Amino acid sequence: MQSFKKNIGQFCDSLKVEKDVSLHTLRAYTGDLEEFLMFVQKKPASITNIDIRDFLASLHHRKLKKSSISRKLATIRSFFKYLHREGTVKKNPAKLVSSPRVQKALPRFLTVDEAFALMESPKGDTFQAARDKAILELLYSSGLRVSELSTLDINDFDIKDYLVRVKGKGKKERIIPVGEKAVEAIKTYLPERVLLKKKSQALFLNNRGGRLTQRSVRRIVEKYSRMIALAGHLSPHALRHTFATHLLHGGADLRSIQELLGHSSLSTTQKYTHVDIVHLMEVYDKAHPMAKTDED
Repeated sequence: MQSFKKNIGQFCDSLKVEKDVSLHTLRAYTGDLEEFLMFVQKKPASITNIDIRDFLASLHHRKLKKSSISRKLATIRSFFKYLHREGTVKKNPAKLVSSPRVQKALPRFLTVDEAFALMESPKGDTFQAARDKAILELLYSSGLRVSELSTLDINDFDIKDYLVRVKGKGKKERIIPVGEKAVEAIKTYLPERVLLKKKSQALFLNNRGGRLTQRSVRRIVEKYSRMIALAGHLSPHALRHTFATHLLHGGADLRSIQELLGHSSLSTTQKYTHVDIVHLMEVYDKAHPMAKTDED
């Protein structure tokens, strides 16, 4: 099995060099492949499509979500594609295994009233309250990924022109406009940040003066969503969905939303059209005369 582990290490090294994948993704790939290794207990050259199907069946019996199973299968496919390219295996057995059908859930988003209530939830004149309000306002105003927000530096923010420079997936940079409320919140936060007297270039700091982590940002969003009694779990990504959905409801075209979100493909952005259809149907049911029924 040591040779299998060596193959996994070489595969991850190739991903890091060729595709510049993040450390988080490499850890996920390694975990998936080591789990598969423990299950099959075979050398890569001996593994068949039946072994892979058996592994997926075991995941299904453990009641893993179909999306998680699909992700693990995608990892295995990439791994064997690499091994085949390197000549370690003669063929890719994962090619013969189909992915489970994943039901696409509509992205969760807040109503305008809920979004406004969330933005107003941080109270007080403390460093923490000013920082948290700036974070919530920026997530909603610009649709940033939590990873993008946590890596922002002070010099990425152009307060004068209401712009922020973001490093997205694949280290692609984009310039995004920032709303007035978010800029005001940033202006309120920056003097509080200065009082920490830390030399960090990070825009958002924790109480000790270090860069705020993605996990901390998630906790901040969850904290204030509980404070205003929002139903269910609210993630920073839900604010990204809210940003995009409210733009669409306001008349923005998909291509513009694609650019703002940093999606490489328009098909990724098109999921918001499904949300918009639901919204339009609700409006239709409430307002259109043909949607009303007699209640005799």
